[in-house]
Amino acid sequence: MIEFFQTLWELSPVWIVKLIPAFVTTLLLTASSFALAVVLAIIIELVRTNAGMAVRNALEIYVDIVRSLPILALLYLIYFGLPGLGISLSAFTSGTIGLAVIYSTYVAEVLRGGVEALHRGQKEAGLAVGLTPLAVFRFIVLPQAVRTVTPPLLTTLISLLKDTSICALIAVNELMLTAKVIMSQTFLPLHVFVLVGVIYFLVSWPLSLFVRWLEPRLHAGRTVNS
Repeated sequence: MIEFFQTLWELSPVWIVKLIPAFVTTLLLTASSFALAVVLAIIIELVRTNAGMAVRNALEIYVDIVRSLPILALLYLIYFGLPGLGISLSAFTSGTIGLAVIYSTYVAEVLRGGVEALHRGQKEAGLAVGLTPLAVFRFIVLPQAVRTVTPPLLTTLISLLKDTSICALIAVNELMLTAKVIMSQTFLPLHVFVLVGVIYFLVSWPLSLFVRWLEPRLHAGRTVNS
């Protein structure tokens, strides 16, 4: 055990130099896919809130289907399948789209919980004074829902950060793929992946603590204002 940690301590500075650029790619992939997921989720929730029963049912089926898909299957479909239709996307773009499509359904469910937590009379009052359904969603529903959905959205972001590692299988040069390259060069898989696990932990754990700190404060503020 002492020899293990000694080797890890000696080689970590060399590996970190290679892992830092890959981790930047991981953060960019996380940010881009999460931003796109939020946009798609807002569209889903906006349509689901204002459309007719048939459209709402179709969206429910779509959300259920997408949530049941393995992330890797969708990534393979986009990266390896679309070129057969004449659409070639880079590994990074494919990873961004695939993760965004999957996570947009989870974010949409979070948004729905936030929207349903609002009193229905607020929406009706907005419509009564002449606002369009889109304006009601934008100016009344969404600003209030943000307080409710922020903690679960941050939790979803943490999950997305960890799931970006799957994109190594479509050759996105992120943290996990770089770790596999280092492993193939050094034949020290346990050392390499312990270091990678520490990197993920050092990012995910503070975010988790922040969510735990933030949630009761947002709830307390809402209670005072209600």
